[in-house]
Amino acid sequence: MIQTLLVANRGEIACRIFRTCSDLGIRTVAVYSDADEHALHTRRADTAVRLPGAAPADTYLHGDLIVKAALAAGADAVHPGYGFLSENPDFARAVLDAGLTWIGPSPEAIEAMASKTRAKRLMGLEPLGEVTQGDLPVLVKAAAGGGGRGMRIVRRLDELRDALEGARAEAASAFGDGEVFTEPYIENGRHIEVQILADTHGTVWPLGTRDCSLQRRHQKVIEEAPAPGLPERLARELRTLAVRAARAVSYVGAGTVEFLVADGRAHFLEMNTRLQVEHPVTEAVFGLDLVAEQLRVAEGHALEKDPPSPRGHAIEARLYAEDPARDWAPQTGTLHRLAVPPGVRLDTGYGDGDPIGVHYDPMLAKAVAHAPTRAEAVRRLAGALESAVIHGPATNRELLVRSLRHEEFTSGRMDTGFYDRHLAALTAPAPDPLAPLAAALADAHGRSRFGGWRNVPSQDQVKRYEAAGEETEVRYRHTRAGLTADGVRVVRADAGTVVLEVDGVRREFAVTRYGDEVHVNAERLIALPRFPDPTAQLAPGSLVAPMPGTVVRVAEGLTEGATVTAGQPLIWLEAMKMQHQISAPAAGTLTSLHAEPGQQVQPGLLLAVVQPTHIQPAPGGIA
Repeated sequence: MIQTLLVANRGEIACRIFRTCSDLGIRTVAVYSDADEHALHTRRADTAVRLPGAAPADTYLHGDLIVKAALAAGADAVHPGYGFLSENPDFARAVLDAGLTWIGPSPEAIEAMASKTRAKRLMGLEPLGEVTQGDLPVLVKAAAGGGGRGMRIVRRLDELRDALEGARAEAASAFGDGEVFTEPYIENGRHIEVQILADTHGTVWPLGTRDCSLQRRHQKVIEEAPAPGLPERLARELRTLAVRAARAVSYVGAGTVEFLVADGRAHFLEMNTRLQVEHPVTEAVFGLDLVAEQLRVAEGHALEKDPPSPRGHAIEARLYAEDPARDWAPQTGTLHRLAVPPGVRLDTGYGDGDPIGVHYDPMLAKAVAHAPTRAEAVRRLAGALESAVIHGPATNRELLVRSLRHEEFTSGRMDTGFYDRHLAALTAPAPDPLAPLAAALADAHGRSRFGGWRNVPSQDQVKRYEAAGEETEVRYRHTRAGLTADGVRVVRADAGTVVLEVDGVRREFAVTRYGDEVHVNAERLIALPRFPDPTAQLAPGSLVAPMPGTVVRVAEGLTEGATVTAGQPLIWLEAMKMQHQISAPAAGTLTSLHAEPGQQVQPGLLLAVVQPTHIQPAPGGIA
């Protein structure tokens, strides 16, 4: 029997595994980097062991240090979670060689399937060799790991070299393995997967299907079980293929076999030899705790002959600290508060007041709703996200709500091209026009008491806010009757609650302020100074860091004075385990270059200036 379990991972998955261990009476051990010293998973474990450093390569990807940590803490088993070393056969061997129980398949099974190239060959498929014009579009893909890292779509041959280099660097940073390959890119298919669970006695459970078609940068955003609208023939074929893949490598434990479905046909993608981020939807539908089942299998227990019967429908949405309207730029800061209504499962690696840093994935949490029907599950999750309390940096909350309510999704007709087609509409700013006024009135609460009202006309009080990337100005007045605003009846206003009435319709706003960051219901506002700093203006063509991160690459041969074309990639930043490309905003001349590889940057730092060809330099060289 397992007594003490070390989780070789961090964040949400570590906390989720600890929760099951607590229910089973198993003691827990966390490992943490310097950046995670006070992280929630570190606080939740019974024991925590430091891995010196912050970069994944020095910490969570350093398998020998993790094995030493397990032995030092008295653990007798290791769970890899997902990502990092979860699909690394050498790590699994090191755990077993140390006399510890490995929660997962054998190193041989991982070796056969963890590399996507080897997995394809096992299934009778081959990656592309030399890519030609006739092969386009193709997908450059990391051979190890997952989560959308190390993946690039290539539509032009002259983009292939940059795609290969970027994918290799991103894969090496995320998984410690820079191997990549290319395969045909199937446009607008559905990403369907089958969860399997296998024991050491020859039983393999295919636990239904999941649809994971809504993706950004090849990383899943919304997942559900079962996959809607699949013909039973195709669903049965997928389950059969998944079981065949598992049996081919004598698989043990939880795993996932992934397919791309197009034109009624299933195309094998890969087998993930680990637990998946989206496993909660399968748990909800089958009434299982997959982590508990993993532990039971590792202890040698046999599964029942047949899996439980599925019931209802479950949908999961991944909440990211990112701005979808700005090329999914990750956001940092403090997560002041995160809560969802009762009845919705929330898996997170953050507690209230925790910092969101630059070193790891920007996922804050997963929200999961289960209901008797798909329509009910969709409505429940959308409503819960809309009313959730999320106080902190910008997130993709609004995108999730709009996606769940989009007709293409509610009708089950979505595919992997969903965001390519609809992102602009789904991220179009639609700020609540009353939110800034509510923020201003809450801020003004109590101020009128110190000066009292005067029996003379009151001047307008003016406040400025940024909401959804747009600036807005609001005006209100102190009068004998209290605070007033044109066209709006102020029913009530205090520091935390404002009630406004427009044309007989009354609305209540909850207002919370953290410095210049103001949250009004689901709106996030930034209070701006009344008079902007005139020195803060940047020259036309200025390229600034959109996020904190590290400059990992500057375009080859790029120097000041170089001529660049519109859209030409110039600088690559790495933040939260993803690479982000900064391109020339217009054709012109590079007049200034401040970025260099290895440089740490903060948001707003000037990296380069491209003087557009249509702007002539002013006397003295200033445009």
